[in-house]
Amino acid sequence: MPSGHSDADIDLPHHLSRPGSELVTLHSALAAVLIGLLVPPWAGAAPAGTPAAAQDCGAAAAPAIPARPAAAVTGSGFLLQIAELDADRREAAILDQVERGNIPSFLRRMVRVPVPQAGTNGVTAICAMPDYLAVGSDDDYFMMPMRLDTALAIAARFGMTLPTRKMVDAIYDAAAVRLQPQPLPATDAMRSTGYYWRHNLAVLAQRAADAAPLGTLTAGDKKDLVLSPRLWSQQDRVAIYGWHVAPGHPIQPLSTVHGWRYADYSHGVRLISTIAYVEGSIVPLPTLLGEPARAARVSDEGYLPQPARLFALLEHPAAASAAGRMPVTPAGAASLPLPAVPSRSLR
Repeated sequence: MPSGHSDADIDLPHHLSRPGSELVTLHSALAAVLIGLLVPPWAGAAPAGTPAAAQDCGAAAAPAIPARPAAAVTGSGFLLQIAELDADRREAAILDQVERGNIPSFLRRMVRVPVPQAGTNGVTAICAMPDYLAVGSDDDYFMMPMRLDTALAIAARFGMTLPTRKMVDAIYDAAAVRLQPQPLPATDAMRSTGYYWRHNLAVLAQRAADAAPLGTLTAGDKKDLVLSPRLWSQQDRVAIYGWHVAPGHPIQPLSTVHGWRYADYSHGVRLISTIAYVEGSIVPLPTLLGEPARAARVSDEGYLPQPARLFALLEHPAAASAAGRMPVTPAGAASLPLPAVPSRSLR
């Protein structure tokens, strides 16, 4: 057992143990398990051409996210629920909680992020969540790594999407709170719930030390799951990027090395609204991504053919693979029926 830990307690950051917040004390058996692990869609877009003044990022923020239930579990409470689940059931539990609206209130108001246009004075902006998806309340939340299909199911449910590499760079550049990445030792446990929680504690401690209020655009705490044209030919993979230490210097270059079922403690999901601001007007983000002439405003990899269809195929990779439809090219994708939606709920 690591020194400094009791076999009956796992400490929470100071802001979770102040009066009025929950303090988690684990029973000895569960604590022993966890401490052992801790060793080292696009629907809802505004019509093209809508004046930007008619809908700012705040008003556009997450309109489809349900209100957080009054009796919803906190982040530390969710830890107790998933501590002994296998990876598949953990993913289902994450999806269930987030779809029910059990996320902190500060994540519900999007932040407008300018996306620089090299060599031009053009003005493009996106609306991004201020930080990564989490389960729980403002006082007690658990930033949740998750598989790509889980992230896309949540994005589709809420009428949002994932960022591109260029968007991730723009978010870091615009962030008022830039946290120093906190890598943990690379071990077989890095995909475990214990590692997820250990990294969550490190990030929460950093965030609590910063005077900026929750809801301030924050970056540097996680790598992003991203959309990439590479995924058309690698639909059985996940694309990850980011974890910046400084502008233009991510720890993680764009990678599709891992399969779609892969997630580890360093991954985060930052949802992006499906609207973008272009020269003073609102344009659906998938329209920009799918147009060769304008995709460079939001992507540095060229355009993303048929983004909505790729999004749907990636959301259900197991079903697509079982039907023998992976990989598939953009040109051939239009004639394919979408895969049947598998049951994802614990209910």
